[in-house]
Amino acid sequence: MKILLVDGTIIGSKTGVILEQVKDYIKNLNMGYSLEIVNLSNYEHQFVDGRPFANYNDDMKLLVSKFEQADGYIIATPIFQGSIPGVLKNMFDFLHPKTMRYKPVSIVANGGTYQHHLVIENQLKPILDYFRCLVTPNYVYTLASHFDNNNVIVDEDVHNRLRELARVFVQYAEMSKMLSKEPIDTH
Repeated sequence: MKILLVDGTIIGSKTGVILEQVKDYIKNLNMGYSLEIVNLSNYEHQFVDGRPFANYNDDMKLLVSKFEQADGYIIATPIFQGSIPGVLKNMFDFLHPKTMRYKPVSIVANGGTYQHHLVIENQLKPILDYFRCLVTPNYVYTLASHFDNNNVIVDEDVHNRLRELARVFVQYAEMSKMLSKEPIDTH
């Protein structure tokens, strides 16, 4: 299975640190998955503005292709101003509604206050529900205090929750193999 680990911001490094840790925990489960970290900061972004898809730049076409080819996703996002970054929302806006259908998704996020975890519930999960993703129930939300001055995760509870997230994600990924990605024709 091809798993895309998406760093949903163009600034900061904590989400990337979390993704690297999740990647290691998934690798430790020895499932043989192909794991690719995609840093949105490495691409030239254009706004979705209604033009034909063929008229967007090669970076946007490549990102959409990566999402289409993936069998599952780990989405990492910082919480800025009580919201997900615009670059992440814009990325979702490029995707066809069937792109992520019945594919497993886990969420990791970091923010400045404990209350910002609600952004996951109120903004990110509804977007993923629209895509009909198999969203795992155990997202991991971190704060600056969970990291040391070098952005190394030092909180053992966070490590435990990331290991559990990886374990549950793999179970969802295995389950998704048996699900048709197309609706059943009842006529």
